[in-house]
Amino acid sequence: MAKEYSVDRQVFDEVMVPCYAPMQMIPIKGQGARVWDQDGREYIDFAGGIAVSCLGHCHPVMVDALKAQAEKIWHLSNVMTNEPALRLAKLLTEHSFAEKVFFANSGAEANEAALKLARRYAADKYGPEKSEIISFKQGFHGRTFFTVTVGGQEAYSDGFGPKPGAVTHLAYNDLASLAEHMSERTCAIMMEPLQGEGGIVSPTPEFVQGVRELCIKHNALLIFDEVQTGNGRTGDFYAYQGLGVTPDILSTAKSLGGGFPIGAMLTTTELAAYLKVGTHGSTYGGNPLACAVAEAVVSEVTKPEVLAGVRQREQWFREALATINAKYPVFAEIRGKGLLLGAALNEEWQGRARDILVAAGEEGLMVLVAGANVVRFTPSLVIDKADIDEGMARLERAIAKIYS
Repeated sequence: MAKEYSVDRQVFDEVMVPCYAPMQMIPIKGQGARVWDQDGREYIDFAGGIAVSCLGHCHPVMVDALKAQAEKIWHLSNVMTNEPALRLAKLLTEHSFAEKVFFANSGAEANEAALKLARRYAADKYGPEKSEIISFKQGFHGRTFFTVTVGGQEAYSDGFGPKPGAVTHLAYNDLASLAEHMSERTCAIMMEPLQGEGGIVSPTPEFVQGVRELCIKHNALLIFDEVQTGNGRTGDFYAYQGLGVTPDILSTAKSLGGGFPIGAMLTTTELAAYLKVGTHGSTYGGNPLACAVAEAVVSEVTKPEVLAGVRQREQWFREALATINAKYPVFAEIRGKGLLLGAALNEEWQGRARDILVAAGEEGLMVLVAGANVVRFTPSLVIDKADIDEGMARLERAIAKIYS
């Protein structure tokens, strides 16, 4: 019989690799947009596990799907396929431009697959010299060595030795710079259709359209990293659908499983053909448990009333933040779309986003930051109005305590 351990925050420091610095409290239960810690204290969750818990905690459709699949089959190697994976793939192709799907376990792995596909396509069709990948400063694409190098934040990629080559970082929303730099060597452009970790920065319509046109001009692929923006987060199932631009490859994860680890790369039949048998794989990719939960999540999120509800909740958040800011002017602007929102701090409050996060936690509210100057909100897509109101009341009290 396994030994039972009494665990508290101190145990983290004893046994865990110190690449995280978690809060002192340990959540043990969640329901909807509310979370309770070991001491029974309640929190309103405006963080959603960093844009993961799209249906909140323990949503019935997710719980039911997991229980049902847990009594059938848990794992199969990719020597075989399985019913939940096939149903989920069909669902994703029905709700996107894609014709083919590759399943992984995380956003980083989905992006790794996207980048490998782009490189393989370019090498096979045009030759090995067509290998350059362009991405954008302050972008974030995962923590594998390839994806963290493509991400435009050197603080995350420095210090691990020689980096993968042929990766160029340019300024986001600077179409002139991109046009000047691109050439026939460019294999692909990878971009977030709304930068998340980089500060909740939206692209201009001209920039997105221009990127698409430049890719066509130079025979380069357009990869949209929708790990954070996807699965209803912006009010469209995928953000590209609200931008009027269709990528060649799309990565998705985070909200895809609503909290169960899963990622996917979506693409066309033409491009998928370049990943022949043996060129890529994943032991757990397409896991029946993960796919069964994700199928339930996607079926729920794609309901028109849920997507329309995201846009309504965005307005509730914006109105509440404006009311707080009228009393305690700390925000310069509210950025983002749907329920991927960032409250950018004004000049007097530069560098104090984490102060607000900590103060909010003390008041029983979970929020995020996106850099030192942006407070980030990525709550459940179906969060109740009452929970929004209560969360905003707690945020106001937190800001009032540190306002000076």
